[in-house]
Amino acid sequence: MILTHLGVIAARGPDTRRFLNGQLSQDLSTLANDRAVRAGLHNPQGRVLTIMLLLPQGNEDVLLVLPRERIASTLALLQRYVLRAKVKLTDETALLSIEGGWPPTPPDESGQIWSYAADGRWLRLVRPDAQLADPQLADPQLAAWQLADVRAGLPMITEATAGEFVAQMLNLDLLEAISFTKGCYTGQEVIARAHYRGRVKRRLQRFDSSMLASGELVPAASISLQDGRNAQVLQVAHTDTGSTEFLAVTTFDLPSLPLGYALPSE
Repeated sequence: MILTHLGVIAARGPDTRRFLNGQLSQDLSTLANDRAVRAGLHNPQGRVLTIMLLLPQGNEDVLLVLPRERIASTLALLQRYVLRAKVKLTDETALLSIEGGWPPTPPDESGQIWSYAADGRWLRLVRPDAQLADPQLADPQLAAWQLADVRAGLPMITEATAGEFVAQMLNLDLLEAISFTKGCYTGQEVIARAHYRGRVKRRLQRFDSSMLASGELVPAASISLQDGRNAQVLQVAHTDTGSTEFLAVTTFDLPSLPLGYALPSE
């Protein structure tokens, strides 16, 4: 299945990982060649502009996988900080398609395979197909993939939600997408302060449409839940039975549906 909602920025050159270490929340010195890891790109206020998957290639190059609609703005922002670094950033969405699948992992017949999530899903690069790569085509498998992301609690930033949330509100710390030891990057001071000085009071949680009291289930919308909490929607997915599940940021003093990881107890 081609993940048509995703695109690729390639970062290539001897300074790639040092450069990205100064821009992203992930510690690129810990990258493993067989595992995709998440990272956030933030503004100086610690708010998330993009969440991306990092796919290492060799000892230097890294592919950044993120929603297609965030490619242009993310590429432009990163390019502003390249300066004298020996790194080249290019949009390779038209050259590289991302295939995703469920376990078992297939034989590695067409290149590198990366682990995507704790539920066993995987990614690999495939030769682009003009028809399959059309993001406007409806694909039941893609809908199932996006539902699995919601159930796993894997956040995705779109144009509507860019800059709306601090990193911990999207559980990036629980997804090992933040390093608190590697040193400075844009937004690091705010993110570190939230980590060391106080409890994060609002976090990403999973709900279904039966738990909605009022509001429209679209990204960035403010809604009311049946338990009285106000929440802000991040992403929405539909089940094959016609119900809707969604990820939203709200206080976590009341129950929500389980994620692929545990929320902190305090």
